[in-house]
Amino acid sequence: MIFNSHSDLAGQHAFLSASKYHWINYDTEKLTDVYMNAQAARRGTELHAFAHNAIRLGIKLPRSSKTLNTYVNDAIGYRMTCEQVLYYSPNCYGTADAILFSKNLLRIHDLKTGIIPGSMRQLEIYAALFCLEYGVKPGQIETELRIYQHDEIEVNTPEVDTIAHIMSKIITFDHFIDTLKTEG
Repeated sequence: MIFNSHSDLAGQHAFLSASKYHWINYDTEKLTDVYMNAQAARRGTELHAFAHNAIRLGIKLPRSSKTLNTYVNDAIGYRMTCEQVLYYSPNCYGTADAILFSKNLLRIHDLKTGIIPGSMRQLEIYAALFCLEYGVKPGQIETELRIYQHDEIEVNTPEVDTIAHIMSKIITFDHFIDTLKTEG
């Protein structure tokens, strides 16, 4: 038999794909929820890409209290680097939406476009990764973390002990995972 060619679909997955078979058990209400969440995630990815490009190009958005506008304009105003990978090991790294280290101040901003509340824990991990990657002791710098979501800005100055604890956990868990890899 000669099968139909669908080369334009190679590497893609349909929403109702066999590999994501759980939909077979959904009713229309559950299907609606899952579909809408997937669309929101796609939109969030697109908004992050838009923000990244606006910041990279230095294009400020109209001044307003809207989350995206404030996030982009603040990142440009502070001359932040966007979408910066912070790397400790192949087991532990992440990408900060916007980051700056200048005059002994570490600034990390995170854009949240979904309905689930953002968590400062994520930004604290980025701060710990920064300290580990660049050999910076958290007690010797100031840190300001910001989450931009729902047209509000949540600002936090983490405790030194919090960042140090996360750093310690990263080191310990990274070593443990490496041990598991060699034993497995």
